Amino acid sequence: MKRFITALAGLLLAVGVHAAGIQDRSATANGVQLHYLQAGSGPETPVVLLHGYTETSHMWRPLMDRLADRRVVIAPDLRGAGGSARPDGGYDKKTLAQDVHALVEGLGIHKVKIVGHDIGLMVAYAYAAQYPDEVESIVLMDAFLPGVGDWKNVWLLRDLWHFHFHGETALQLVAGRERIYFEHFWNDFAADRAHSLSEADRQFYTAAYAQPGGMKAGFGYFKAFEQDAADFAGFARVKLQQPMLVLTGEKASGNFLIEQARLVDAKVEGVIIRGSGHWLMEEAPEQTIPRLVDFLNRR
Repeated sequence: MKRFITALAGLLLAVGVHAAGIQDRSATANGVQLHYLQAGSGPETPVVLLHGYTETSHMWRPLMDRLADRRVVIAPDLRGAGGSARPDGGYDKKTLAQDVHALVEGLGIHKVKIVGHDIGLMVAYAYAAQYPDEVESIVLMDAFLPGVGDWKNVWLLRDLWHFHFHGETALQLVAGRERIYFEHFWNDFAADRAHSLSEADRQFYTAAYAQPGGMKAGFGYFKAFEQDAADFAGFARVKLQQPMLVLTGEKASGNFLIEQARLVDAKVEGVIIRGSGHWLMEEAPEQTIPRLVDFLNRR
């Protein structure tokens, strides 16, 4: 892991990414070694940022710089991603949320504001549903909630193949071709593939997931959807009461995630990011980041 973190730091410097004030750290949480980024200090409620599939905590660096002036900000690599351990199991979102909770608890933090994009939004919801008294507010960013409402009829499920693409054959097919596989997500889920993830980020994430066990772990997020749907259907029986901001891409999940969110939370504010596809932080930072900062800075 130390070699990987060193390699990532070198790549950050090579591509000129501003890393001032953001520290690489690791801890054992819920029996799993997790890599995480930490920045900031101050009296306001800490913020936890959860990445999605094909990305890592790296995606949050531009936002961390904007939030760290008044609070602690934490962005972990989920189990199986980036610099975190890649065990054989535990990729259901309930367990991933327990990992993050154990990390937060180990840092002596007892209440958070939590943000998730893509797979990360599922983990954020599972966190809030399991630990409602420890969550002040929630942000869900473009994807869907398995098991909630008519969850199978959503834009991101139009290409069902990739959610069933796992196992020995899939691993053999993508070995050495990880970027080709990821281009499907980065290009086809964007409103305009020419304004999606940068070349530097594509190289960064490809290298992260190409580590031994990385693709198998990533496929595990999808393989667990059946279990996630059962867990979330149970969670949804009790509506959350925290303020929830839902940001979606106009060319991606649109109103669907907002409607789902209203089934699980009583205080939902929904915003569609105009002209954007799924990759809100990369496609439309000028709309997305101010919305996040405004919501997370509310007292």
